[in-house]
Amino acid sequence: MQRNFRPGAPKKQLEALFDDLLRHDGFGDLRVEIRLLKRGQKEVIIYCGKQYRYVVDVPPRDALAAASASGPAQPP
Repeated sequence: MQRNFRPGAPKKQLEALFDDLLRHDGFGDLRVEIRLLKRGQKEVIIYCGKQYRYVVDVPPRDALAAASASGPAQPP
C-alpha cells in the first residue's frame, strides 16, 4: 500500500536523522534521492542506515510560480 505524504513529512524525517547523526559518537552517512513519478508526484528516498520512502504530491509549475510571486508561503 502506497501513501501520499505532504512535502513536510520527508523534511521532518531528514531533520530528525541529521540531528541524530550530529549527536552520534562516530561516523554517519546520509543520502537523499528524488525520483519523478507520474501524476505530479515525486518519490523521496532518504538513506541513513535504513531507507525512509515518501511519495509526495507536487503542484504544477504554474502554481509554484504564482505562489512565489505572491510572497513567502505560510506554514500549514
